[in-house]
Amino acid sequence: MASSQVILLRVSGPDRPGLFAALLGVLTTGGAHIQDVEQVVIRRQLTLGIVMEVPPGQDLLKDLLLFGWEQRVTVEFDVVDPTPSAHMGAYAVTVLGQELTPAMLATTATAIAEGGGNINRIVRLSRYPIYSYELLVEGGDADAIRRNLLSVAGANPEFDVAIQREGLARRAKRVAMLDVDSTLIQDEMIDLLAAEAGCREVCQKLTDQAMRGEIDFETALRDRVRLLAGLDEAALERVWDQVTLTPGARTFLTTLQRLGFAIAIVSGGFTRFCNRLKQNFDLDYAFANTLEMVDGKLTGNLEGPIVDRSRKAEILHEVAAAEGVSSEQVVAVGDGANDIDMLTAAGLGIAFNAKPKVRQEVETAVSVPYLDAVLFLLGVSREEVEAEGI
Repeated sequence: MASSQVILLRVSGPDRPGLFAALLGVLTTGGAHIQDVEQVVIRRQLTLGIVMEVPPGQDLLKDLLLFGWEQRVTVEFDVVDPTPSAHMGAYAVTVLGQELTPAMLATTATAIAEGGGNINRIVRLSRYPIYSYELLVEGGDADAIRRNLLSVAGANPEFDVAIQREGLARRAKRVAMLDVDSTLIQDEMIDLLAAEAGCREVCQKLTDQAMRGEIDFETALRDRVRLLAGLDEAALERVWDQVTLTPGARTFLTTLQRLGFAIAIVSGGFTRFCNRLKQNFDLDYAFANTLEMVDGKLTGNLEGPIVDRSRKAEILHEVAAAEGVSSEQVVAVGDGANDIDMLTAAGLGIAFNAKPKVRQEVETAVSVPYLDAVLFLLGVSREEVEAEGI
C-alpha cells in the first residue's frame, strides 16, 4: 500500500492578491497536511515554500502544476526528509552601513560560516538613511561567530556588524538609557559653556582626555567646572540655544515611546540642560550633575554626588528596578569611557560613534551618524517607522 510523502512545494513568480488563498484551496481539496510555510515578496515577486504531507497518488501534484499554469507562476516539488529539522540556537546578526556592497556582505557571511553558523533568513530593514539587513543565523559556535564578526567590523570601518541571541530576551527590551553629550545631542555641553567663559580650548582638551579614559572623569569634571565660575543666566540661555540634536534623535525617541519603552537620559553633563530635554521630549527619567549657582551666577562648584562611570551603571539598575524589569531588558547607548559600565550592564549596550577605548570594551557598535539607526538593532524596520508617521 502506497504511503504519503513529505514534499517541499516551491512557488515563484508575480505576486497578486488572492494567490496564496487560491493555492491553499488546491491543497485543501487535495487533502494535503501543511507542516511549514515560509514566504517572501521582493519587488512584487513571490518566493513561497510549503512543506506538506501529500496523500498517496499524484492527483494533487498534477492539480498544483495546473494551478501554476493558470496563475502564471512556477511550481516545483522536492521530496524531503519527513523528520522536522531540529531547532538550534538562533542569533540575529544586523549589518549596517552607508552602503553595503556584495563584498561587505560576503565578509559577514564568511565570518558566520567559519563559525559553523547557517543563515536561514535575510530581511532588509532600511535603505534610508543607511542600508541595514538582519540575518537570522542558526547553529555554530556563538563565541566564534561573535569573534569573527567583531574582526570583520574592526577591519571595515565602512559598516557595522552586531550579533544578538534571538529569542524572548531580545524582544523583551522595555527600557532605553541614553547618554546625552555626543549621543542624544551632537555637542559637549561643558565645551559650549567653556566657550562662553572664554576657555573652550583648555576645557575641550580635558573633555577629550576624560572621554578617552586617559584621566579620571570626576577630577576632569571639577577642573572644567571651576573654569565656568561667573557665567550668568543669560550665558546659560545662549548655550541652550546652541544645542543641536543628533540626526535621527527625534525619530528614535518617538519610536521607542510608541513601542512602550521607558526612556532615561543619564549624563556627566548638567541637570539644567538635561531636565529641559526630558521635558521637551516627555522622557521618563533624567540624571546629571548640578551646577551650583549663587546670586544668578555659577560658582565653579558642583552640588551633590557626581554622575560618573560607576554611577551611570548604578542608575541603570535603579531605573530597571523602578520599571519592574531586569537589566537584560535595558538598551543603553553611549559614546565615552564613562559610559562603559552602563553599556556592559545593559542587555544590549551600544557604542554610538564611540571612542576606540569604548568600542574595544563593548561588543555592539554603531558608527553611522544617525541615532535612529539603533532601531535596526532592535529589529524595527524603516518602513514600520514611516508607516507610523514618525
